[in-house]
Amino acid sequence: MNAMPMFFSIAVGIIAGVAAGFMLSRTLGAKNLVNAKMQAQNILNEAEQVAEQQKREKLTEAKEEIFKLRQEAEREGKERRTELQRAERRIEQKEENLDRKLEKVAHREDELKTRQEDVERRLVEVEDVKKQQLVRLEEVAGMTREDAQNLILRQTEESAQHVIGLRLKELEEKAKREADRKAREIIVTAVQRCAVENTSDTAVSVVHLPSDEMKGRIIGREGRNIRTFETLAGVDLIVDDTPEAVTLSSFDPVRREIARLSLERLIVDGRIHPARIEELIDKATRDVEAQIQEAGEGALLETGIKNMHPELVRTIGQLRFRYSYGQNALQHSLEVAYISGMIAAELGIDEEVARRAGLLHDLGKAVDHQIEGPHALIGADLAKRYNESAEVVSAIASHHEDQEATGIYDVIVAAADAVSAARPGARRESLDAYVKRLEKLEEIAMSFNGVSKAFAIQAGREVRVVVSPNITDDGVVHKIAYDLARKIEEEMKYPGQVKVTVTRETRVTEYAK
Repeated sequence: MNAMPMFFSIAVGIIAGVAAGFMLSRTLGAKNLVNAKMQAQNILNEAEQVAEQQKREKLTEAKEEIFKLRQEAEREGKERRTELQRAERRIEQKEENLDRKLEKVAHREDELKTRQEDVERRLVEVEDVKKQQLVRLEEVAGMTREDAQNLILRQTEESAQHVIGLRLKELEEKAKREADRKAREIIVTAVQRCAVENTSDTAVSVVHLPSDEMKGRIIGREGRNIRTFETLAGVDLIVDDTPEAVTLSSFDPVRREIARLSLERLIVDGRIHPARIEELIDKATRDVEAQIQEAGEGALLETGIKNMHPELVRTIGQLRFRYSYGQNALQHSLEVAYISGMIAAELGIDEEVARRAGLLHDLGKAVDHQIEGPHALIGADLAKRYNESAEVVSAIASHHEDQEATGIYDVIVAAADAVSAARPGARRESLDAYVKRLEKLEEIAMSFNGVSKAFAIQAGREVRVVVSPNITDDGVVHKIAYDLARKIEEEMKYPGQVKVTVTRETRVTEYAK
């Protein structure tokens, strides 16, 4: 009972407290709102004042900037006006100077015009005086102006021709001396550098026997052995009275070598009968073919030549058994190749082409006993058939003048061939043959009409002829030299070349008594 009123009292107290608090909070809230509004109004007023002040400051700054810009613009305008005024004054001064110069030029033109008129007047006077002097000179000299000019031109031309002729002669002699000196230098250099030894071997055509009894065994019963040998070997076997020797004869040097080798082996073997002869000839043929191939390949290796047709290589090898005046044809070809290459090197042209042409130049000698014609043309046909170059073919064909020389290699090979064949020691011949050759040269020279004397000199390399003085035409002398050279070529065989010199001489002798 006592708790309820207490609880009620507590509740009433709480409600009254809440109501009192609410009333108090409303009163305080109203006051705070009024204060807040007043503060806001104050803030707005202060902001308006600050903004107004900043506005006035900005306006002031803008006015000052505008004033400065205006002053700067006025200053620049004044400076430009001043510069323009200066430029105008300079232009005016230049115009004044130009006017003064134009006046001077005009004055100078007037002076020059006056002087030109004066000069023209004086030129007319000088021309008149010149004409008068020319007329006077013509009267004194007794000839016209044209005649005097022609006379002077003629004298000048004669003098110039004389001087030009002397100069041309001097230059021609100098050029000949230089050409001869250079040619001798090149040839001597090539010969000195050539390392090929001199050749003195000859083709072996005599086979020595151990005794004369062997001759009968070689002939055989009723001559069957010798007939078999000659048939199979293709040579003539001559058995004569020469003691302990038989002779082999054949135009084919390869066949002669096969026969020589076979016969020597038969003599050593002692069994001489047809079957054994055939066997040894076959064996000798194979051996000689191997030697031919080896010699051809060795020649190419020594000269450094490549890419040659095998048939040409074999033909070159056949030259090993070919001789000319005691000079081996293969060694001669190698020497010509060396000399040709050296001359080409001195002249600055293709050395390999020159060596190739030099090696092949006597190619026709290997087969000239089988084919009709000069060996130079035969060799050229062989080289052309096996696709050698045009330069090589031409050099082969023209090295003995069977064909006209058309290129530098033709001349080089011909010169190298002459050097190799004619130099001392290259070829040899017996004393009797040598004497007969000299006598034949003099005999051919004396056979021409008008020749009074003939002398073979320089070991038969030159023949000098003296014609009778009653031959008055110099053209006859040239014809005798030409005909004599051609006749020597036709009737004689000789190494190198023969120089023909024909002299026409008149001698008059008187005695003072």
